[in-house]
Amino acid sequence: MEAQDTHYSKNRALILVAEDDEDDQLFTKEAFEEARSYIDIRFVNDGLELLDYLKKRNKYAEPADAPRPSLILLDLNMP
Repeated sequence: MEAQDTHYSKNRALILVAEDDEDDQLFTKEAFEEARSYIDIRFVNDGLELLDYLKKRNKYAEPADAPRPSLILLDLNMP
């Protein structure tokens, strides 16, 4: 699943999820969709990509590519 999984809207909260397992990414996305949450959700695959996103480096260098998240969820079992 790509980090840019949904389109960001300034009217919605943005949740950034650091999760390396694609199945868990899908389950997380579906859970928020089923709850009909008015959020945008994006995924990064590891801690290094999370840091790139937060520091606006590499593929997240453009401000539009890495809007500030309202909440960050971390996979505690991720290497």
